[in-house]
Amino acid sequence: MTDETQEPPKKKGKAGLAIGLVLAILGGGGGFFAVYSGMILAPETGHKTEAAHDVTEPLPAISFVPINPIVVTVGRSGNRQLRFRAELEVAPERTEDVALLMPRILDVLNGYLRAVDLSELENPASLIRLRAQMLRRVQIVTGTGHVRDLLITEFVFS
Repeated sequence: MTDETQEPPKKKGKAGLAIGLVLAILGGGGGFFAVYSGMILAPETGHKTEAAHDVTEPLPAISFVPINPIVVTVGRSGNRQLRFRAELEVAPERTEDVALLMPRILDVLNGYLRAVDLSELENPASLIRLRAQMLRRVQIVTGTGHVRDLLITEFVFS
Protein backbone atom coordinates (compact mmCIF):
# COMPACT_ATOMS: atom_id res chain seq x y z
CA MET A 1 0.00 0.00 0.00
CA THR A 2 1.19 3.31 -0.99
CA ASP A 3 0.46 6.76 0.14
CA GLU A 4 -1.46 7.39 -3.06
CA THR A 5 -4.30 5.06 -2.08
CA GLN A 6 -4.98 6.78 1.17
CA GLU A 7 -7.39 9.63 0.91
CA PRO A 8 -6.13 12.93 2.15
CA PRO A 9 -7.77 14.01 5.44
CA LYS A 10 -10.83 16.22 4.89
CA LYS A 11 -10.48 19.79 5.96
CA LYS A 12 -12.92 20.65 8.61
CA GLY A 13 -14.70 23.72 7.39
CA LYS A 14 -15.64 26.69 9.44
CA ALA A 15 -19.10 26.66 7.95
CA GLY A 16 -20.57 24.92 11.02
CA LEU A 17 -19.03 27.48 13.33
CA ALA A 18 -20.29 30.37 11.18
CA ILE A 19 -23.81 28.95 11.04
CA GLY A 20 -23.83 28.44 14.81
CA LEU A 21 -22.61 32.00 15.39
CA VAL A 22 -25.26 33.47 13.08
CA LEU A 23 -28.01 31.44 14.76
CA ALA A 24 -26.81 32.54 18.22
CA ILE A 25 -26.84 36.20 17.21
CA LEU A 26 -30.31 35.90 15.65
CA GLY A 27 -31.64 34.06 18.71
CA GLY A 28 -30.18 36.64 21.10
CA GLY A 29 -31.50 39.54 19.04
CA GLY A 30 -34.93 37.94 18.77
CA GLY A 31 -35.04 37.30 22.51
CA PHE A 32 -34.01 40.87 23.27
CA PHE A 33 -36.69 42.22 20.93
CA ALA A 34 -39.37 40.00 22.46
CA VAL A 35 -38.56 41.13 26.00
CA TYR A 36 -38.01 44.79 25.08
CA SER A 37 -41.26 45.07 23.14
CA GLY A 38 -43.21 43.36 25.90
CA MET A 39 -44.22 40.25 24.00
CA ILE A 40 -42.81 38.10 26.83
CA LEU A 41 -42.04 38.75 30.49
CA ALA A 42 -44.03 41.98 30.47
CA PRO A 43 -46.20 42.90 33.45
CA GLU A 44 -49.85 42.25 32.91
CA THR A 45 -51.70 45.27 31.69
CA GLY A 46 -55.36 45.54 32.13
CA HIS A 47 -58.19 47.74 33.12
CA LYS A 48 -57.29 47.53 36.81
CA THR A 49 -53.83 49.07 36.52
CA GLU A 50 -54.95 51.79 34.16
CA ALA A 51 -57.84 52.73 36.45
CA ALA A 52 -55.55 52.82 39.48
CA HIS A 53 -53.39 55.51 37.89
CA ASP A 54 -56.35 57.69 37.02
CA VAL A 55 -57.82 57.79 40.52
CA THR A 56 -56.07 59.81 43.21
CA GLU A 57 -56.83 59.57 46.88
CA PRO A 58 -58.01 62.72 48.60
CA LEU A 59 -55.65 64.32 51.07
CA PRO A 60 -56.45 63.75 54.73
CA ALA A 61 -57.91 66.66 56.66
CA ILE A 62 -54.94 68.47 58.18
CA SER A 63 -54.16 71.82 59.64
CA PHE A 64 -50.89 73.53 60.49
CA VAL A 65 -50.20 75.49 63.65
CA PRO A 66 -47.15 77.77 63.32
CA ILE A 67 -44.61 77.87 66.11
CA ASN A 68 -43.22 81.31 66.85
CA PRO A 69 -39.59 81.67 65.77
CA ILE A 70 -37.05 80.70 68.42
CA VAL A 71 -33.54 82.19 68.63
CA VAL A 72 -31.27 80.29 70.99
CA THR A 73 -27.73 81.13 72.04
CA VAL A 74 -25.64 77.96 71.88
CA GLY A 75 -22.12 77.07 72.87
CA ARG A 76 -20.12 77.99 75.93
CA SER A 77 -18.78 81.21 74.47
CA GLY A 78 -22.30 82.44 73.72
CA ASN A 79 -21.38 83.92 70.36
CA ARG A 80 -23.33 81.45 68.20
CA GLN A 81 -27.05 81.50 67.65
CA LEU A 82 -29.61 79.07 66.26
CA ARG A 83 -32.72 80.38 64.53
CA PHE A 84 -35.50 77.81 64.56
CA ARG A 85 -38.96 77.95 63.04
CA ALA A 86 -41.45 75.11 62.59
CA GLU A 87 -45.10 74.19 62.16
CA LEU A 88 -47.13 71.48 63.82
CA GLU A 89 -49.33 69.22 61.71
CA VAL A 90 -52.61 68.59 63.52
CA ALA A 91 -56.13 67.43 62.79
CA PRO A 92 -58.38 70.44 62.04
CA GLU A 93 -60.49 69.85 65.14
CA ARG A 94 -57.33 69.99 67.34
CA THR A 95 -55.99 73.31 66.03
CA GLU A 96 -57.40 75.45 68.84
CA ASP A 97 -56.29 72.99 71.55
CA VAL A 98 -52.71 72.97 70.26
CA ALA A 99 -52.64 76.76 69.80
CA LEU A 100 -53.79 77.13 73.42
CA LEU A 101 -50.76 75.08 74.56
CA MET A 102 -48.25 77.06 72.48
CA PRO A 103 -46.50 78.71 75.47
CA ARG A 104 -45.73 75.24 76.91
CA ILE A 105 -44.59 73.98 73.50
CA LEU A 106 -42.24 76.96 73.12
CA ASP A 107 -40.87 76.35 76.62
CA VAL A 108 -40.13 72.67 75.91
CA LEU A 109 -38.49 73.38 72.53
CA ASN A 110 -36.48 76.30 73.89
CA GLY A 111 -35.18 74.22 76.78
CA TYR A 112 -34.34 71.27 74.55
CA LEU A 113 -32.49 73.34 71.93
CA ARG A 114 -30.43 75.08 74.62
CA ALA A 115 -29.40 71.70 76.06
CA VAL A 116 -28.29 70.15 72.76
CA ASP A 117 -24.52 69.89 72.33
CA LEU A 118 -22.95 72.28 69.83
CA SER A 119 -21.29 69.46 67.86
CA GLU A 120 -24.67 67.80 67.37
CA LEU A 121 -26.19 71.02 66.03
CA GLU A 122 -23.33 71.41 63.54
CA ASN A 123 -23.80 67.90 62.14
CA PRO A 124 -26.35 68.02 59.27
CA ALA A 125 -27.19 64.33 59.71
CA SER A 126 -28.41 64.91 63.25
CA LEU A 127 -31.35 67.09 62.14
CA ILE A 128 -33.55 63.99 61.72
CA ARG A 129 -32.79 62.86 65.28
CA LEU A 130 -33.33 66.37 66.66
CA ARG A 131 -36.66 66.62 64.86
CA ALA A 132 -37.82 63.30 66.29
CA GLN A 133 -36.79 64.36 69.81
CA MET A 134 -38.62 67.67 69.49
CA LEU A 135 -41.76 66.00 68.11
CA ARG A 136 -41.79 63.54 71.00
CA ARG A 137 -41.51 66.36 73.54
CA VAL A 138 -44.33 68.32 71.85
CA GLN A 139 -46.54 65.21 71.84
CA ILE A 140 -45.94 64.75 75.57
CA VAL A 141 -47.01 68.35 76.21
CA THR A 142 -50.10 68.23 73.97
CA GLY A 143 -51.23 64.71 74.82
CA THR A 144 -51.76 61.64 72.69
CA GLY A 145 -53.26 62.15 69.24
CA HIS A 146 -53.12 65.93 69.04
CA VAL A 147 -49.94 66.52 67.02
CA ARG A 148 -49.15 64.32 64.01
CA ASP A 149 -45.84 65.81 62.88
CA LEU A 150 -43.33 68.59 63.33
CA LEU A 151 -42.24 70.33 60.13
CA ILE A 152 -39.03 72.33 60.44
CA THR A 153 -39.16 75.38 58.18
CA GLU A 154 -36.00 77.15 59.38
CA PHE A 155 -32.89 75.80 61.12
CA VAL A 156 -30.07 78.29 60.67
CA PHE A 157 -26.82 78.43 62.58
CA SER A 158 -24.97 81.74 62.72
